[in-house]
Amino acid sequence: MATDNPVESLQEEATCPICLEYFKDPVIIDCGHNFCRACIVQCWEGSNTDVSCPQCRETVQQGNLRPNRQLANVVEMVKRLSLQASKGAGGERVCSEHQEPLKLFCEEDQTSVCVVCHLSRAHRDHRVVPIKEAAQEYKVKLQGALGPLRKELEVALALMSAEEKKTTEWQRKVKNRREMIAGEFNKLHTLLREEEQLLLQSLEEEERETLQRLRENVTKLSQQSSSLQQLITEIEEKCQQPVVELLKDVKNTLSRSENVKLQEPEAVSTDLKNVYKISLDMREALQRFGVDVTLDPDTAHPNLILSEDRKRVRDGDTWQDLPEKPQRFDTYPEVLGAEGFAGGRRYWEVEVGDKPEWVLGVCRESVSRKGESTFSPEDGYWVVWLEEGEYEAGTSLRTPLPVSVRPSRVGIFLDYEAGEVSFYNVTDRSHLFTFTDTFSGRLRPYFHPGLSAGGTNAAPLIICPFPAQAGGNLGP
Repeated sequence: MATDNPVESLQEEATCPICLEYFKDPVIIDCGHNFCRACIVQCWEGSNTDVSCPQCRETVQQGNLRPNRQLANVVEMVKRLSLQASKGAGGERVCSEHQEPLKLFCEEDQTSVCVVCHLSRAHRDHRVVPIKEAAQEYKVKLQGALGPLRKELEVALALMSAEEKKTTEWQRKVKNRREMIAGEFNKLHTLLREEEQLLLQSLEEEERETLQRLRENVTKLSQQSSSLQQLITEIEEKCQQPVVELLKDVKNTLSRSENVKLQEPEAVSTDLKNVYKISLDMREALQRFGVDVTLDPDTAHPNLILSEDRKRVRDGDTWQDLPEKPQRFDTYPEVLGAEGFAGGRRYWEVEVGDKPEWVLGVCRESVSRKGESTFSPEDGYWVVWLEEGEYEAGTSLRTPLPVSVRPSRVGIFLDYEAGEVSFYNVTDRSHLFTFTDTFSGRLRPYFHPGLSAGGTNAAPLIICPFPAQAGGNLGP
């Protein structure tokens, strides 16, 4: 590209378009363009046919390379001329008024002056120092300003990265919560469609507001980072300038670097609000399908003690002398609900209190009552449990359940036709887990109060009563 500077124009003409350095042993090819001999030979290496000019793409003969001695002479002159120009730029410059060398620097006026200027009225009473001494002093100050600026830039970039990470994590949380909400409300869409829309809108609004604040933080930090980088580049370039240019406006540059103050981002919480938990309205909707579950004493393990109303069960820690029946469990302290369900929707709640261990859910009526079994859908169990402080769902590989509030009451909702068994933390009205399967035959509520463990787990499981009007669309 041509420039207004004659020296730079000559330098461009003396530069090889391949290596972008001064021509070495320049040759001219058929189209009239010039290259270093080594550059063009390497460019055409491996080609046995006619080749093209790297500059204009015209087809030329590969072996027709003619030395360009005149261009070689011009290159040498350009080198000498460039050297002289470089020496002139880095050497002494003269005062435009007195044509004397600029050997002094006026601290008060922040300008380079000659000896005559120093003796004049304009600078006679000012503090004047040798120009090289002033340049060295300010260069040290400029370089000293780079360290704090680079640290500020590092902090800004780290904060921006943290905000971007928070943004990604926030979006992941919103995505997971949206999927949970959508799944729950798809299951109960005929009952809770309006509630679903309200929650999703509220979630979307919170997402929009929070993302906007997070992105504003990222934008502000990006702007501050760009300003810091620009100032750092400016100072680095200034340190490389000749002394006169280096000292020009140097105090202002230092002042701007000293006044840099990084504004930390506004703290934005990325915790989802409780509004996204299952609301009281959903529990009320589920209670429409409430069923009066009672315990079946004929299925109860001999260690279990049932209340007279068959609503409570606990481990008595002692084998009772009960009639041996094929339907009675004989290995674990288990008992089934007396009611069996072969269709429809059913909901019941069980008070677990502060018990450290328990298992709840549904199972096939046909499960084996004798010997050991695994609490998994493959064996006909759809249950969740608390054991050793951990909540889990009895999937094939067991699924840990994240529980933020310890449930003192658990709700179980069976939708037979949809093939779903859902569990709810009634204490904070949140969803715990949903099994999805294909049911066949009769299903029955399942209860396992856990071993008494010397009295530490002696409290009973309590089936909570429902109002007399409970029932709803129960099905078979």
